[in-house]
Amino acid sequence: MAADRSGRPARRRSAFTPPRHVRLRDGEGKPVTAGAATAGSSSEPHRDDGERLQKVLARAGLGSRRACEALISGGRVRVDGEIVQEQGVRVDPAAQVIHVDGRRLQLDTSKLTLVLNKPRAVVSAMSDPEGRRDLSEFTAGHPQRLYHVGRLDYETEGLLLLTNDGELAHRLTHPSFEVAKTYVCRFDAPGGPPRGLVKTLREGVQLEDGPARADRARVLAQDGREAVVEVTLHEGRNRIVRRMFASQGFELTALMRTRIGPVLLGDLPSGTTRELTGRELGTLMAEVGL
Repeated sequence: MAADRSGRPARRRSAFTPPRHVRLRDGEGKPVTAGAATAGSSSEPHRDDGERLQKVLARAGLGSRRACEALISGGRVRVDGEIVQEQGVRVDPAAQVIHVDGRRLQLDTSKLTLVLNKPRAVVSAMSDPEGRRDLSEFTAGHPQRLYHVGRLDYETEGLLLLTNDGELAHRLTHPSFEVAKTYVCRFDAPGGPPRGLVKTLREGVQLEDGPARADRARVLAQDGREAVVEVTLHEGRNRIVRRMFASQGFELTALMRTRIGPVLLGDLPSGTTRELTGRELGTLMAEVGL
C-alpha cells in the first residue's frame, strides 16, 4: 500500500463526482418530477418593484447578462417553481426562490456554509466540558455564528458541514431526505478482506438497534495486512459505519468521511475549511427540497 512522505498510508480520493442531474425533492423529502413546481410556488413570479431576472443571475456568477438571457430563453430558469422565459420579468431575490438547471441560487449573503476537514481527536461540538479540542477553533475567523450539521465521532475525520442556515441544517439531518454519505474505512485484514464482506455490507447486517445496509461498497486497496473499503449509506445512526464493520469482526483503525450528497472533501487539508461553491450549495439545497 502506497505511503506519503510522513510514512503514513496514502489516502485515496473518492472516485465519485458531483451529479450532472439534480435529484429534486419537495419540503417533505419526496421526489419532484422534472415538470412539477416546488412547494410554495407562485402562479405569477413577476414583481413590478423587483430587479430584472437576468441581472440577478449575472450577479450570482452565472455569466454575462447576455449569457443569462440565453439561460432564461432556453427554459432553464425557474422562479418560485415556474419556468420563466420572458426577458422582462422582474423578481425579488430576497423573497423568491430561483433555480437554474434545478440548482437553487443562494442569494442571501448573510448565509454561509463551509466544508471542514475535521481532524481526529476533535469533538463535534462548539465547546467541550472536558477541555478537548472542539469545532470552535475552526469557526473563530468568521463573524457568523456557525453550527455543525450532524456529527463525526471523536476518532473519525473528514467532511463536516458548518452553517448558519438553520433550515438547510435541519433538512440535511432529517432522515426523510436520505442524503447519502461516503466513508473510507481502514482496518487490519491479514490475507485480505473476506470475499463476501462487501456483498454482506450491501445486503445488510443486523445491529442492536436494527438492520443497517450500505447503498454501495467496494474495496479500494489491500496489501495482505490491511484493507481500505469505501461505503456509501444514507443513514445517520450513531457510529453506524464502525458498528457495521464490527458486526463482521473488523475494528476500524481509521475512518474518514469523504462526501455528503454532492459535496466532496477532495484535497482539503486536515483542520482547514472552505466555502461551498455556488454549484455545490445549489445542488445540495435542491436535493433537500430548498
